[in-house]
Amino acid sequence: MVFVNIIKSYRDVVAICDSDLIGKTFEQGKKQLFVKESFYKGEEKTPEEVRKIMQDMKKEDATFNIVGEQSTEIALKAGIITKSHIKKIQEIPFALVLL
Repeated sequence: MVFVNIIKSYRDVVAICDSDLIGKTFEQGKKQLFVKESFYKGEEKTPEEVRKIMQDMKKEDATFNIVGEQSTEIALKAGIITKSHIKKIQEIPFALVLL
């Protein structure tokens, strides 16, 4: 399962994360990825639900914070990111997208 948290702001932020990564920190050299529960832990959704949310929020000019193998794969299939957007820290893929 994947968590989706939509943070309402002047420009909505969509935080999407594989559920098994919540609360974990990954470090590699000077880079750090903290999958903070208060930011990423929203509602658990199926991959199909997540893809629909991503596509809908893209139309709303949202920004995206995506962490995890399953989450980045869904974002690829939804057309939110391309493979060039994906970075890794300790083999954990993530992508930050400002549309």
